[in-house]
Order: sequence, then structure tokens, then C-alpha cells
Amino acid sequence: MPRTGRKATARRERVALYSHDALGLGHMRRNLAIAEVLARSGSRPVLLIAGAREATAFPMPPGVDCVALPALRKRSNGRYAPRSLDLPAESLIGLRSRTIRAALESFGPDALIVDKVPLGLGRELEPSLNSLRAGGRARLVLGLRDVLDVPATARREWRAMDCDAVVRDLYDSVWIYGDRRVYDPVAEYHFSHDVAVKARYTGYLDRHASRRRARLADAEALRRMELPPGRLWLCLVGGGEDGYRLAKAFSGVDFPEDASGAIVAGPFMSHRQVRDLRRLAQDRRRLGLLEFVEEPGGLIRQADSVVAMAGYNTTCEILSLRKRALVVPRIRTRREQLIRAERMRDLGLLELLHPSRLSPATLTEWLAAGPAAIRPAATRIDMGGLDRIPDLLDEVLLHKRASRRRAPRPRGAWRRTPAGAGSKKKPTAARRVG
Repeated sequence: MPRTGRKATARRERVALYSHDALGLGHMRRNLAIAEVLARSGSRPVLLIAGAREATAFPMPPGVDCVALPALRKRSNGRYAPRSLDLPAESLIGLRSRTIRAALESFGPDALIVDKVPLGLGRELEPSLNSLRAGGRARLVLGLRDVLDVPATARREWRAMDCDAVVRDLYDSVWIYGDRRVYDPVAEYHFSHDVAVKARYTGYLDRHASRRRARLADAEALRRMELPPGRLWLCLVGGGEDGYRLAKAFSGVDFPEDASGAIVAGPFMSHRQVRDLRRLAQDRRRLGLLEFVEEPGGLIRQADSVVAMAGYNTTCEILSLRKRALVVPRIRTRREQLIRAERMRDLGLLELLHPSRLSPATLTEWLAAGPAAIRPAATRIDMGGLDRIPDLLDEVLLHKRASRRRAPRPRGAWRRTPAGAGSKKKPTAARRVG
């Protein structure tokens, strides 16, 4: 017999986040920061579904756990292939798809936040999305970084995947992790009216504010390198898969007697390349190497100058700490980093070096020049994304809470429609939060 005289404990709302993670650490780090703030702000259980096992190398905040999928990698031609398993790509995507659906069916999220790809990599999310949408079981949010690619490429890919129809039929909201004054994807990519009316600009995600424990760990790692006292010049290459050229050029910098350099290689850099950098660091008293750090915020805080690629997360760290920075963006296979770097440079937030001009001499010249004043425009960049996301989630979940008080209206499974078959209305200005 059930006990009486005691109120049943209400089920806490659950949130799941998906990222495909085929190149670099950006997607998983962004989702981990969002997961942490959601778990902390609402005491919600949060499940991360990450497309690479490296996600499990990060300490999970209280209330957050992770399912790591068998990894895919992105080749130089833009196609995807298994990173470790000797399987056809289609077979691995099928395995990932079944794993995702099993995890979500068991977890039963009230909201699923999908990073960048509306149907997932290779459409691996499609069965799960249709299942979650049946009977209004979960609200769906698409999260987009500030820049996807050059407009022509982004529009072509968006049409090829019929993203306008997918967002229209399946998603409740589109969160854009940026400030439209820097880059406005709704306008740049000509998103349809159906997408534009669901768009919310969160502001950039200031991950530095949420990762104090990782910053302390990174500072300790820096101390273990036992570099001589003096100024710190820092080189960051994101996940490291395509960062060796920048790291190698930095290793050849002419360090003066009052400055030392530290390179963070990243977990995706090849063993051979890490071995080469380690040898170079051992030969130079004022150069150190860290193979991996959970978050670079602690190192950036201590650095006098930063040389980095122009990925979303690294850029957010640099902006939040207002550090003097020179970025060398990736220009293949996407030009997303170049676009972001050019916009930030034009606002006076950082300096840009095109990879065609990269050399130890150009880095030495920039580092030796010393800091320049940051223009007042830097203080107007919206970095409040992580503060706003809990409220944005509440906005999305309000509809689900209301639906519990009335009978659910069944929704059919999403079916692919011919590209361009969506609304013909012109996009309207997306709502800006904050």
C-alpha cells in the first residue's frame, strides 16, 4: 500500500543537449557550459550527448552527465569518416542514431537543445526528434553559433538539408549564441520567416564566468611547466586537429629575457605533432607545452598576450577577459573563423593575421610590439548569453507546462519535403533578448 500523509515529490524537469563534435572541441565545450548553468540555476538533471569521447575528459558539474558516441572526423574534403572504428560511415551513423534514441527514451527530457545541425550529423537525430515530438513529449531548441560559414555556402547547405522546413515543423525556438551587431545570421543567411520568428539572440557565452575550478587547474598546470618569471605569451589552437602549423610557428618565436611562451596543443593534435612540439619545448628554456587543459580561461587570465585560432569558444574567452590577442583563423574547410575574426578586428576587439602570412617572424614582431589600447566599442559587445539561457529555457518550457493541463494534440512524424517548399514570406527581424 502506498504511504499517505506525504506529498509526492514533483518530477524535476530534465534537459538533454546534443552536439555532433566531428571537428574540434567547440561544440562540446559550448554545450558543457550551457549544461552547467542550467543544472545550477534550476537544479535540473542534464544529459549531454556528445559526438566524441573527449567530452568525458571534462569534469561534469553536479547534476550533469554525459553519453559519448562513437566518433566521426571531418576530412579535408568536408566528408565524414569514423575516427577509430573500422566501419563504413553509414554504419557508424546508424549505431550513433540508435544510441541517441535509446539514451533519450530512457532519460525522457522535457527539452532537447541541438547544436547547429537540425537533424543531426547524417540525419542521425531524425528518429529521436520524431519520437520526442509525438504527443508533445519534449520541447526542441536549435542552438546556432554566431557564424556558420560564408553566406553562399551556408545558404546552400541549409537548403540541401531542408532546414527551414525542419525548424518550422519540429523546433520551438532557435537560440543564436551571439550579438547581432557583430554578425546577424538571420539577415546574412536569409533565413525564412518561419525560422526568423523563432530566433532569440542570447549574446555571446562568457564561459570564463562559469568555470572557476577549471581555471584553477589550468593555472596549476602552468606552474608545473616551471617557466622563468616574467611575461607570459600564450598560444591556443583549440582542439588541435588543424593547429600544428600555428603552434610550430609560435615555437620559433624569439622570446626576450623577460617573457616566456606556452603552447596548449589540444587533444586532437596527432601524437607525432605533439612529440615534435615537446622536443622543441625541451630545447628552449622559455617555451613550455601543455598537451590538454579542460578550459583555457585560467591561462588566458595570466597571459600578457594571446596568439590563437579564431574558434567561437576561444574568442569568447579572449573577449570576456579583454586580452590583447592576435588570431590566425582556420580558412579550410569552412571560413567561419575568418569571418568572425574580420568582424571582431573591425570592432577593435582583437588583431588578425591571415594564415598565408604566418611565420615565427610575424608572431615575434606582433608579440614584441606590446599592448595597444582597446577601442570603446569592445565594452558594448553582449557577453551575457549564459545569464540569459535559463530564462530562455523557461520561456520554452512554459508551453510544455501549460500542455500538461490539457489533452495533448498528437503530431505526426516529420517527413522531408522538397527543398524550398517552406514559407515564401520574407524574414522579419528576430527578437533580441536583453
